[in-house]
Amino acid sequence: MRQLYINGTWTASVSGEGIDVVNPATEEIIDRVPAGAPGDVDAAASAARAAFRSWSGTAAEERGKLLATASDLLRQRADDIARVIATDMGAPYGFALKVQTLLPATVLAGYAHLAESHPRERRVGNSLILKEPVGVVGAITPWNYPLHQIVCKVAPALAAGCTVVLKPSEVAPLAAYALAEIFHEIGLPPGVFNLVSGAGPVVGEAIASHPAVDMVSFTGSTLAGRRVAALASESVKKVALELGGKSANLILPGADLAAAVKVGVANAFVNSGQTCSALSRMIVHRDDYDQAVRLAVEAARKYTVGDPFDEGTRLGPLVSARQRDRVVRYINRGQEEGARLVAGGTETDHERGFYIEPTVFAGVEPGMVIEQEEIFGPVLSIIPFMSVDQAVTIADGTPYGLAGAVWGETEQAAIAVARRLRTGQVSINGGAFNPQAPFGGYKQSGIGRELGEEGLEEYFETKALQL
Repeated sequence: MRQLYINGTWTASVSGEGIDVVNPATEEIIDRVPAGAPGDVDAAASAARAAFRSWSGTAAEERGKLLATASDLLRQRADDIARVIATDMGAPYGFALKVQTLLPATVLAGYAHLAESHPRERRVGNSLILKEPVGVVGAITPWNYPLHQIVCKVAPALAAGCTVVLKPSEVAPLAAYALAEIFHEIGLPPGVFNLVSGAGPVVGEAIASHPAVDMVSFTGSTLAGRRVAALASESVKKVALELGGKSANLILPGADLAAAVKVGVANAFVNSGQTCSALSRMIVHRDDYDQAVRLAVEAARKYTVGDPFDEGTRLGPLVSARQRDRVVRYINRGQEEGARLVAGGTETDHERGFYIEPTVFAGVEPGMVIEQEEIFGPVLSIIPFMSVDQAVTIADGTPYGLAGAVWGETEQAAIAVARRLRTGQVSINGGAFNPQAPFGGYKQSGIGRELGEEGLEEYFETKALQL
C-alpha cells in the first residue's frame, strides 16, 4: 500500500486502512492507497502552517523556478503518467497524454511565469495596495481530470506563496502520487505540499473544517460543494468552488450546422462525458432540428467504445460501477419521460468494464430531468427552439452556468447571443479552449475562477496601507 506525503516525507496513515484502486476497463484492483483520517489531516495542516512563513517569504523568482522545473519533469514523464491515468481513470491513452497530462504541464509552466510577473502591489491615491498569499490552502479534487484539476489549484497556490494540503479523489488517485514524487524530487521545502488520500466525508470534511486551513478550493458535485462551503463557513474560510454544469451548445439559424453538430457531439462525449463543462444540451432551431438529429446520430456512431489502450478507442469506460449505474438510471429516466432514444443506450459488447455506448436523445423538452440535471456520462440531449429569445431562456434554464457554445452565421451574431448567457465561458463558432483564460461558473456552478491571472488572484488576500 502507498503512503501519505506529509512534511516532505512518505508516511503511513494513522488509520492503518486502505482503499483499493480499480481499473475501470478490467474491474481489476491495480493499487491501494491509504484511507486517511482526521489525524493525518491535522499533521498535514500543521506542517503546512509551519512552512507557510518561510515559503511565502521566498522570492517569487525562486518559486517560479521550482514550478518551471516541475513542469519540465512532468513533460519528461508524460507518457508514464498518461498510462497511469488511462489505467486508473479509463481515459483513452491519446487523450490522457494530450489533455490529462500535457495540458497540466502547460498550466504549471504558465504559473511559473505568473509567479514572477504578476504584480503584487499598486498605488491608489495615498494608499499602497498589497496582494499577499492567503495562507494554508486545502485542495479537494475530483477523479475526472485527476492531474489537471490538481494543477489548476496547487500551481497558483504555490505561485502565490501559499502552502497546500491536497486530497485527491480516492477513485483515481495515482496521478496525484506522481505529482507528489515530482515535487519531492525538485526539492520543494517540507510542508509546502502535502498529500492526504482518503474518502471525502472523512478527509475532505476534515480539511474543510480544520482551523489551520485558511482557504478551501474544491472541484466536484454541487451537492458536495454545498457541504464543503457549509463546513468552511464555520471558521469563515475563503472558499473557491468549481461545481457541476449542464452546458448548452446553441446553434443559431445560418450557422454551419454540420460543424456545429460535429464539434458539439465531440464536446458532449469528451472524456466519456465525464466533464463538468461538457456540451450535454444541443439547442437547435426547429427548421434545422431533424437534420441536426441525423448528423448527431451519424457522429455518435463513429465513437468507438473500448479499452483505453486500443488505438481505435474514442470512448473509454466510465470511472466506476457506481458512475455507470448512475448514467444508466438517467438513460432509463429519459425514456420514461418520453424523450426518443435515437442512438446508443446501455448495452455494450464488453463482458467486463464500466462501459456505456454514446447516447443521443431527441424530442427532449425543457424541464425534463435529463435536460436539467448533470448526467456525467456520454449522453446528449437535443432540444428545439423557435426564437433566439426562447433559445437563451432554454440555455439559461438550469441551475448551472459553467460553460457553453454559440454558433452563428457570423462571429458578431454569435457573440451578441453569448453576451446574454449566464455562464462562465462560451465558445464562439468552435473557438478552442484557452488555458490562460479564466474558467468557472455562474449560479450553482461555483464561486471563483481557475486558470490564468484570475486563477492566481483567488489565492491572495488584499491589504491596504494608508500612506
